[in-house]
Amino acid sequence: MWILFKLLMTSSMVVLISEVAKRSDRLGGLIAALPLVTVMTLIWLYIEKQPDSKIANHAWYTFWYVVPPLLPCPAVPVP
Repeated sequence: MWILFKLLMTSSMVVLISEVAKRSDRLGGLIAALPLVTVMTLIWLYIEKQPDSKIANHAWYTFWYVVPPLLPCPAVPVP
């Protein structure tokens, strides 16, 4: 039952973002760029009583997976 709840909440987030993006590209992009999935994952891990070290490691590795793709961003010209 719990996995079904998590599936419903996470998929509803994707549907919500896509519906917002239909009305406003800018707002949809902003919401999609937020770290919502990471925050939801951290919440699920906390609720499932995972060790603090597991939650901290997830946050740490997520940070380090996000940083490298951002490095070339300053080289991209803004229209």
